[in-house]
Amino acid sequence: MKERLSIYGGQAVIEGVMMRGTQVCAVAVRSPDQSIVIETQPLSGMYRNGIAKIPFLRGLLKLWDALVLGVRALTYSANMQVEEEEQLEGGQMILTLIFSLILGICLFFLLPAGIAYLIEHFVQWGAIASNLLEGLIRLVLYVGYIWAIGFMPDIQRVFGYHGAEHKTINAFEAGEELAVDTVKQFPLEHPRCGTAFLLTVIAFSILIFTALGPQPLLYRLGSRILLVPILASLAYEYIRLTAKLMRFSWARPIVFPNLWLQRLTTREPDPQMIEVAIAAFNSMRQQEEKADISQEQSLPAAT
Repeated sequence: MKERLSIYGGQAVIEGVMMRGTQVCAVAVRSPDQSIVIETQPLSGMYRNGIAKIPFLRGLLKLWDALVLGVRALTYSANMQVEEEEQLEGGQMILTLIFSLILGICLFFLLPAGIAYLIEHFVQWGAIASNLLEGLIRLVLYVGYIWAIGFMPDIQRVFGYHGAEHKTINAFEAGEELAVDTVKQFPLEHPRCGTAFLLTVIAFSILIFTALGPQPLLYRLGSRILLVPILASLAYEYIRLTAKLMRFSWARPIVFPNLWLQRLTTREPDPQMIEVAIAAFNSMRQQEEKADISQEQSLPAAT
C-alpha cells in the first residue's frame, strides 16, 4: 500500500479523537469506564474522485464534508459520556452547528466590518485604514476568543486530545512507531491544522477586503458574507501548499504564525489521551488497507 502522508487528518472530540483518511474515518473515545470505544465509517466518494483534484473547488467541498464528519464525531463522543436517555440526536448537533456558523460569521466578519465602518465615517479615516482596522479587530477577536475558552476545564481536555492528534500524525509522517512513549516526543503543532486554516482566512480577508475600497454599509456587510467561501478556498490551497514546503528552511517563517497560534488550541496530552489518538489512527489505517485490498480484488484481471 502506498503511503499517503499528506492526506491524513483528524479532529479532537469530547474525550476522544477522530482520524480521517481517504476512504474511512475512525473515532476513538475514552468511555466513563476508561475503556476505549472505536467507531469507523466509510467516507463519501468525494475524497477519491476527480472533484478532489480541482483546486479551490476541492477546498469548499472537503471543508463542508469535514464539518459534517465533525458533527457526527462530536455527537458520538458526547453520547458516549452520558446515559442513554440524555444522549443527543443528530438533529440537535446540526442545529448547533448552523447556529455556531451564523454566530461565527456575525462575530468575526460582520461585527468588525460594522465597527470599522463607523470609525471610518465618524473619525474620517480613509477606506484603506478602515479596512486594515477591520482586519485587526477580526484578528484580536479570534485570538481573544481562543484564549478565553482555553480557561474552561472541559475545553482544556479537548485541547489535550487535539495535541494528541497532532503528535500521532507527526509521528506517523516521520516514520516512527506509534507507541505512547514515542509519540509524546513529537511537536504539538501541525501545519495542516484547522487553527492554522482559520488564521489564514483572517489574513486573506485583510488583503481582499482592503482591495475592495470604500463601500456603503450594506454592501460592506454583504461582501463579507458572500466572500467567505472564496476566502475559505484560498486558505485551503495556501495551507496545502505551505504544508508541502515545510521541509524547506526558507518557508518556515511563513508558517510560523500558524504554528504559534496552535499553542492556544493544544495542550500537552497525558499518556491516556495519546493512547486514544493512536487507537483511532491505527483503526482508520487498518480499515483503509482493507478497503484498498478489496478494491484491488474487484479490478478486472489484466489481459
